[in-house]
Amino acid sequence: MESQKQLPVEGADKRLFGRVLSYKGMGRIIHVVAWCIVFGIPFFFTGRESESVTVQSYARFVLVPLSFMFVFYVNYFFLIPQTLFKKHTFHFFFANVVLIAFTMAAVHFLMGMLPPEIHLHSRPRREPPLREMMGFFCGNAMLYLLVAALSVAIRMTHSWFEMESIRREVEQKRAEAELKNLKNQLNPHFLFNTLNNIYCLIAFSPERAQEAVHDLSRLLRYVLYDSSQPMVPLEKDLDFIRNYVELMRIRLPQNVTATVDIKAMPGTQIAPLLFISPIENAFKHGISNNSPSFIHIRIYQDNNRLCCHIENSYFPKDSMKDKSGSGIGIRNLERRLQLLYPGHYQFTHEQQGEKYVSELCLDLS
Repeated sequence: MESQKQLPVEGADKRLFGRVLSYKGMGRIIHVVAWCIVFGIPFFFTGRESESVTVQSYARFVLVPLSFMFVFYVNYFFLIPQTLFKKHTFHFFFANVVLIAFTMAAVHFLMGMLPPEIHLHSRPRREPPLREMMGFFCGNAMLYLLVAALSVAIRMTHSWFEMESIRREVEQKRAEAELKNLKNQLNPHFLFNTLNNIYCLIAFSPERAQEAVHDLSRLLRYVLYDSSQPMVPLEKDLDFIRNYVELMRIRLPQNVTATVDIKAMPGTQIAPLLFISPIENAFKHGISNNSPSFIHIRIYQDNNRLCCHIENSYFPKDSMKDKSGSGIGIRNLERRLQLLYPGHYQFTHEQQGEKYVSELCLDLS
C-alpha cells in the first residue's frame, strides 16, 4: 500500500525532472545557434565585390569570438554561480577585471604569433600613437564587459525560468496533496452526518432505517470510488444529490416542505461533491420538529455557469449540544473551491430574516 501512495509523488517528480531537462536542452540549442552565427559572420559578407575569406584572415578573426566565448562561459558556469549568486559582488567584479585583462593580453599575444596579412596595395603600417592604443584598449575592454553583462543577464534569466518552473510544480504538488486531504476529511464528515440521520430514524421506523442503509450504500459507493477522480460527469454528481435528498426525506416531519429543481445540461465535467456541504447544512439547520419548515434546492445551468441556490428556514443548533460537523464542511468547501476554481466561482451564504440562503456558482468556461 505504501508503494501505491508514493506513485503520484514520483510521477510529479518525473514531470518536474522532464521539464528541467527540456528547458536545458532548448537552452543548449540556442547557445549553439547563436555562436554559429557569430563564427559565421565573415562568410555573410563575402561576394563579388568583397574579399574572399582565407584561412589566415579567418584565423585572425576567430580569435576575437573565441575570447568572447571564453569570458562568457567562465562567467556563466563559474563566476556567476560561485560569486554573484552567493552575493559576493566585489569578488565578482574583481574576478572579471582580472579575467578580461588576461583575455585581452592573450589575444594580443596570439595575434602577434600569427603571420601578418599581406595586401597588394597596402602601405606599410606605422606604429599607432599611445593615445590611439589606449582608446583601442578601452574600447575592447568595454566589449568584454558587455559580454560579461550579457552572460549575467542570460544566466539570471535561465535561473529565474528554472526556479519558476520548479516553484509552480512544487505549488501544484502541494495543492494536490492539500486537496486530497480535504476530500479525505469530507468523506467521513458526510458519513458522520448521514449516520446521525439513520440513527434518529431507527427509533421510530426500523424498516425505513433498513431502506436508508441500502440507500446509504449507494451514496458511499459514489463517495468512495467515483468521487476519487479529479473531475466527474455532472449527471453523476446530480444523481448523488437526488439520492441524498431522498434519503433525507425519510426522516422529515410532516411540517417540512422539501423541493428539488435540477435543470442542467449533461456532458459537463465538474469537481465532485461541491454542492453536498451547503445541502447538508440546509437539512441540519433548516428543519424543526415543531414549526413549519422548508428546504428549497435549485440547481441550474446558464451556458457555462452552473449554480446551486438553496433557501431554507433557519433553526440554528446549539453549538454546545450539537457537535456534528462543527462547520468543517463549509470550511473545506471554501478551500476546495480556492484550489479547484480559483477566480472562477462565487459562494455566498447568509441569514436573510428568518431564512438562510446559500448560493454556489461555478464558471465552467
